[in-house]
Amino acid sequence: MSLTPKDAQAIFDQSFAPWVRALDLSITSISPTGATLHMPITPDLTRMGDVLSGQALAALADTAMVFACAGLFGEMKPVATTNLEVQFLRAGQGAAILCEATVVKPGRQLIFTRARLRATPSGKDIATATATFYLA
Repeated sequence: MSLTPKDAQAIFDQSFAPWVRALDLSITSISPTGATLHMPITPDLTRMGDVLSGQALAALADTAMVFACAGLFGEMKPVATTNLEVQFLRAGQGAAILCEATVVKPGRQLIFTRARLRATPSGKDIATATATFYLA
């Protein structure tokens, strides 16, 4: 069983909290090894100096890594974030952010993931993240 980006998008649109849906995330790819999400940079997500807020980047990374887990399973299963670490490399500026999340090591109850966040159109890395999820 596998999820398509369209299936994953429907799950996101119907099941995630309203404040996460307000990030206007699009799931552009999903597979057993990971998922890629797109987030437009809008005035609602920026702070002083037109820099994307770190909180928005952390939420994007966490959500992308949740979908990487869903891609691994071929369906959305309940997972709980047990830790999330984000390393901010440079200011998030541009039109959008692409977040490529991968499953590093799946276990019976813990799933280790990694994410790379890049600004578009520059293609510059702006953050990386790691998270561990508990399979509930």
